[in-house]
Amino acid sequence: QVQLVESGGGLVQAGGSLRLSCRVSGSISDFNDFNTWRWWRQAPGTQRALIASLTRTGYINYADSVEGRFTISTDKDKNEVHLQMHALEPEDTGVYSCSGLRYDDDLGRFVDYWGQGTQVTVSS
Repeated sequence: QVQLVESGGGLVQAGGSLRLSCRVSGSISDFNDFNTWRWWRQAPGTQRALIASLTRTGYINYADSVEGRFTISTDKDKNEVHLQMHALEPEDTGVYSCSGLRYDDDLGRFVDYWGQGTQVTVSS
């Protein structure tokens, strides 16, 4: 059973920084099996939006709103995915969730695994 658990959210003033972590529980081989890692943000009253992604081959993509301020990375030794956030703005407030895309041999298709999310609040 693979589980994703986010941490690192909290309240921060505008201009500040936070580092979110997404810990993947399961065997080490489970972490290496993932094809793509993603961070999502759901602001109040809006739909969840993709803000950062990282593929197993190292391709990284960011939403325009966070480009240059956020950095996605993985720590394979710790089975973790990180989102380093700098120069935070009130508009960055929301619930941040990580997801991992993995091919399921039994189902014969890719499956997204999700964490429960962590709240980030940026005050002005």
